[in-house]
Amino acid sequence: MKKLLISTLLVFGLSMNVFGQKHPPAPPHPSKNELVSLKMKELDKKYNTEKKLILNHPLATKQMKRDQMKALNKRYQTEKRLLKQVK
Repeated sequence: MKKLLISTLLVFGLSMNVFGQKHPPAPPHPSKNELVSLKMKELDKKYNTEKKLILNHPLATKQMKRDQMKALNKRYQTEKRLLKQVK
């Protein structure tokens, strides 16, 4: 009887320990403002890299660069405005 009680407690304790290791607590979710600011940073970074690529392109003429920059600026402003509306 004593051995049964000890083995039962031992199995129960080990199963609780394993269950606790399988399911760690969920990480906190970022707030809406944090998500928007993260997206803003990504948008700025993407804009700057595309701008650098356009301006440093060896074969593009000035007119082509101007047209591409105008389209890039328009798209950037639109996406920025949408992110501000979400905020």
